[in-house]
Amino acid sequence: MLLQSRKKHIGTLSLSAVLAAAILLAGCSSSKGAEGTAPGSGAAVPASKKVTLMYHFKSGSLDPSNDYIAVRAGIVETLAKLNENLEVQPWLASKWEVKDPVTWSLTIRDGIQFQDGTPLDAAAVKASLERSMQASKPLGGALKIASMEASGQQLTIVTREPHPSFVSELVNPYTGIISTEAEKKAGTAAFNLAPVGTGPFRVKAFTPNVGVQLEKNAKYWDGAAKLDEVEWKFNEDGNVRSMALQAKEVDIATQLPAETVTAISKDAELRVESTSSLRVHFLLFNPARDAVKDVRVRRALDLLLNRESIVGDIMLGHATAANGPFNTRLPFGSKDPVRASDPEQAKKLLAEAGYVPGAGGKLEKDGKPLTLDLITYKGRPELPLIAQLLQSDAAKAGITLNIQTVENIDTYLRQNKDWDFATYSNLSAPRGDGGYFLSSSLVPGGSLNAGGISIDKLNPILARLQATSDPKQRSEITQEAVAVVREEVPHAYAVYPNLIVGMNKRVSDWKPGAEEYYILTNKMDVK
Repeated sequence: MLLQSRKKHIGTLSLSAVLAAAILLAGCSSSKGAEGTAPGSGAAVPASKKVTLMYHFKSGSLDPSNDYIAVRAGIVETLAKLNENLEVQPWLASKWEVKDPVTWSLTIRDGIQFQDGTPLDAAAVKASLERSMQASKPLGGALKIASMEASGQQLTIVTREPHPSFVSELVNPYTGIISTEAEKKAGTAAFNLAPVGTGPFRVKAFTPNVGVQLEKNAKYWDGAAKLDEVEWKFNEDGNVRSMALQAKEVDIATQLPAETVTAISKDAELRVESTSSLRVHFLLFNPARDAVKDVRVRRALDLLLNRESIVGDIMLGHATAANGPFNTRLPFGSKDPVRASDPEQAKKLLAEAGYVPGAGGKLEKDGKPLTLDLITYKGRPELPLIAQLLQSDAAKAGITLNIQTVENIDTYLRQNKDWDFATYSNLSAPRGDGGYFLSSSLVPGGSLNAGGISIDKLNPILARLQATSDPKQRSEITQEAVAVVREEVPHAYAVYPNLIVGMNKRVSDWKPGAEEYYILTNKMDVK
């Protein structure tokens, strides 16, 4: 009833807000359509092709070593990329060869220039990778590079240990190749506001946390972009993104709230893509906090997650219940059944952990109530609703959850220790392999391990995974690791959400990719 009431309330708010904003935004768009005519001449000139996109997360920097936006916006590119089948393919590297278990020889594609006109060669790539590893310690840990030697277009990389998945690490947007010479001229602070890469678009202007104006790189090596300009806006309010799309103020709006899909789909000029993703929404526990340090408390919260209600009532069918970090459709996903909500079993676990009912039925231990701080954020609109649903179900079990919504979840979790758990979301298999997520989120020092999680039983399994190249064996070891994760519950996996992207039908030759890495391309066009 609580959720139904909330959904009705959300729907009422959204409709009212949509109408109000549509009127406001329509008033702001009076100049639309004036482009393409030379003032005073009366002569028609080709209209500039422009797309406006509203993205669901803010970025305060375009530094490719610390933010994915530079790759997503087509400013910089990596040595390898994923194709539509999530297979690793050459990109700025035309090919690679394994010389021995620790030595890789990469051929850098010839004839490519950075956006400032300087050539891309192996020395430039080496300098860029050194810069990236210096700027991002987790990246350095993932690449495991011991040394690099550049000669013409040949780059030889020696890793510290056998690293069978090394090339897939080069898909990571943090390895985006930039011109370090351009950085030296501009200074790092200025460069991070307008990085110089090899992509189809170059930065015209960037306002941190507001947006980026991009223009085509006419000398792009793989064919100049069909679009002349792109305006990339940041807005973390899902209803605002939906309203902007319906008011035709933006052409593409990412990560729409599920409850707005029906209304948007009824607009003849718009369409919505809702497709399975490689992402998982989950609860991330902080092992440094006393209450959730106890695995029985974590298991109880896992059993209080009502995945069926999240899929049906919050995501309105735009998701699948999760039974682990990886979608069950993937070869290394767990085949175990999805855990059903079981409040009675959760209460038994909490009793075993020493919690007894106190005043008003609230659980307490040693006279202290079981009160937990839950952090969430609005960038993914369903996450605050999942937090509210869990808060309601936890209250029935005698647990008090204090929900706090923060602006930047990653910064908050890393800079603060006063949280018990958080609603979180990650691409868990962006490269068609589970090794990246397991190593980066469950090993100390990993780029996604904000809580400093360390599981003794898991570490040797992940070490074997890192040393294994055979795909079948990797899938088996990954499933072995997932079984440990399900037992230890450092995370409680909720759902595999769909990508929900709304767009104006004038946008052509583009669709969102499951990997979520490559949004702006040279192929995207408008009618």
